[in-house]
Amino acid sequence: MTASLRLMLAVMLSVACTIAAAAEPRARDLGVPFEGTPGAINAITDVGGVSVGQVTLIEDLGNGHKVRTGVTAILPRGRATSDTPVFAGWFALNGNGEMTGTAWLEESGQLEGPVMLTNTHSVGVVRDAVIAERVRGGGADASGYWWSLPVVAETWDGHLNDINGFHVTPEHTAQALREAKGGAVAEGNVGGGTGMVCHEFKCGIGTASRRVTGDGQDYIVGALVQANYGVRDTLRIAGVPVGQHLRGDRVYTDPALAMAGHDVPGGDTGSIIVVVATDAPLLPHQLKRIAKRVGMGLARMGSYAGNGSGDIFVAFSTANGAAAAGGKINDAQFVGNDHLDGLFEATVQATEEAIVNAMVAARDMTGEDGHYAKALPHAELVRLLKRYGRYKSPK
Repeated sequence: MTASLRLMLAVMLSVACTIAAAAEPRARDLGVPFEGTPGAINAITDVGGVSVGQVTLIEDLGNGHKVRTGVTAILPRGRATSDTPVFAGWFALNGNGEMTGTAWLEESGQLEGPVMLTNTHSVGVVRDAVIAERVRGGGADASGYWWSLPVVAETWDGHLNDINGFHVTPEHTAQALREAKGGAVAEGNVGGGTGMVCHEFKCGIGTASRRVTGDGQDYIVGALVQANYGVRDTLRIAGVPVGQHLRGDRVYTDPALAMAGHDVPGGDTGSIIVVVATDAPLLPHQLKRIAKRVGMGLARMGSYAGNGSGDIFVAFSTANGAAAAGGKINDAQFVGNDHLDGLFEATVQATEEAIVNAMVAARDMTGEDGHYAKALPHAELVRLLKRYGRYKSPK
């Protein structure tokens, strides 16, 4: 099979997977109760201007290897992302992971392009491809030089994916950027989350949003996660100790333990990347405070941010476009510190629901070396929610 034909087939499969994933039920459809009021579509794209593009790569190669990976692009201002930065902040709850471009983001307080999500060993190619796309789109000045430090984050999908086969290409990155759009966001086994596992269940991409109203203002906070963290024992959903009841088909750090039938947790060696967007006018140091609150959403799920986990978060605001545009003297509005609590709470709530949405949308997957990850069983989850009095009948 030629390289061009393989690429065409991968693109067709990506479209099919995205359509299928978009049709999957979400956590609220199963009766999982959540606090707060979601936005219109309960996604990061409820924040005006934010768009998301995803390329999903699922292929069984002739050499026996399995491709289970992809790339996700989050564009803060859609097609205008390359023209005007956004104020931003970031935070690492535990740093066993990678998010490029954060030194300049911390220094400048601005995010100057998209946020890209992929697997651990594809960070470099995605980063370089983002620069190439911006130069190709006219980003280079008259001298032919353009300076860029893209933000690219990763989680490790080597349990299911042939991660050392380097299957994510510049073309896939370009496609994710080109096809980014608003509206519904596909979840589960899609994009950068295609081969990811969390709490020893199949996981991946998830999103949610919250509406924050107060003092005559109405803001949106949206979260998108690439979830690949956590162990089964500590998993809680809506306060229910789900991980203590659903013990079958666990994913182990040491495959020999699984083969021998031992019920021994492998330890938290995964990661999670969370991107938070808001239209509330916030300054960079306030957005760092928002990013820190993501960890509290993880705690609700039962995460303890283990030593082997890369839990890295970035938050940005689409407000203050004129102030971020690079003028000599600028005026920016911001929410006063005494009025941030609603935004903090919304961040925690949206993060929690986005993770559960990722788990609910994901489907069973078998990959590299016969490794597998089973999806969260919907019927069993509903049964446990009812048993603990936490079931909420879907509208």
